[in-house]
Amino acid sequence: MNIKLSVQNLEFAYQSTPVFSGMCMEIPKGNLVSILGPNGSGKSTFIKCVDRILNPKKGDITVDGKPVSSLNRRDLAKKISYVPQSSVRIFPHSVFDMILMGRRPHLGWASSGEDEERVWDVISLLGLEDIALHSFNELSGGQQQKVLIARALVQETDLMLLDEPTSNLDIWHQLDVMRIVSDLVAEQEITTLMAVHDLNMASRFSDLIILMKKGSIHAAGKPCDVLTSENIAEVYGVKADVHCHDGVPVIIPYQQIQGNGTRNTPIFCHAT
Repeated sequence: MNIKLSVQNLEFAYQSTPVFSGMCMEIPKGNLVSILGPNGSGKSTFIKCVDRILNPKKGDITVDGKPVSSLNRRDLAKKISYVPQSSVRIFPHSVFDMILMGRRPHLGWASSGEDEERVWDVISLLGLEDIALHSFNELSGGQQQKVLIARALVQETDLMLLDEPTSNLDIWHQLDVMRIVSDLVAEQEITTLMAVHDLNMASRFSDLIILMKKGSIHAAGKPCDVLTSENIAEVYGVKADVHCHDGVPVIIPYQQIQGNGTRNTPIFCHAT
């Protein structure tokens, strides 16, 4: 098995508050992997540790066998692209210029005709031609999310990290963004690790699921093996019916379990 991302015994805490400890996983190349779990389970924190936005207290993270801690920011950006949950900064740039920023890890601040051609290729791939010259700040949330994904694509990495890519989007744009990401993984073998809340979106589009609870991996594997009524009850404290539609689990939550969701689960290493 060709392992793209390996995480061993990762530990992170905000000052004296632990987030996770003993995190272990191996992500095979060319898979879309969704990290699920309740608020505060460590999903987004883990994603940011992989991209070194946050520095873990202990543990090892390697991409293609190389420790990310040994890479400078430019070399890291050649291996890992990151799509944030949303753009909280104001960017007074056109869509084209925003996407072009993704080329900077390769050529610095001076772009070439080849770089601009690559940008136009990605703009076409994601159907952004009509807004290519519009200001990024004037776009809807769904359009901005596509632009951020496009910027990650022109970075030409083999590992893409997405932090809640469908949050604050309506259902049409949720499906559109997830379809784009899923197609890119399948066609270009871009290994993708995604923190997400929506169980059904994750079930529909993911190759593998990592289910977290209170900083530990509760279960990991294929959607049909992980997204069971039992696991959902233990992790979320919610009763849910799970049905299969075309081989994909469909989750219908219907009742909270009173008093559930407070029990700690054991921390263990789990290779996907």
